[in-house]
Amino acid sequence: QVQLVESGGGSVQSGGSLKLSCARSRGIFSGCVMAWYRQVPGKERELVSKIASVGTRTYSDAVKGRFTVSQDEDKTTMYLQMNNLNSEDTAMYYCALEGPCRYCKTSSVYSCQQLSGSVGQGTQVTVSS
Repeated sequence: QVQLVESGGGSVQSGGSLKLSCARSRGIFSGCVMAWYRQVPGKERELVSKIASVGTRTYSDAVKGRFTVSQDEDKTTMYLQMNNLNSEDTAMYYCALEGPCRYCKTSSVYSCQQLSGSVGQGTQVTVSS
């Protein structure tokens, strides 16, 4: 099972910035899409951004131009840089791994498994005006 752990949430004033991190289990990932979602109580979970294994990035219209998704070279940590935050960005932010894709815990083929998906516990972002 792949673990996803978000961090970096907090409270900020309107116009401020935060950077979220999503750390995942060490290993070799192939073909996995990583994503950020957010959810406000009583509303459906909303896609914020995705980054494909080849690096292609997509954003929702609500955050385009303000948020930037990235990941480090070994792809064990994904980030979401959030600038010019406003009250509508207040939500619980979740990191997700979207399959199907392949994960190998070590270089041995016997450590490999197919992943269907995984979601972290979330980190709260609160923006006050």
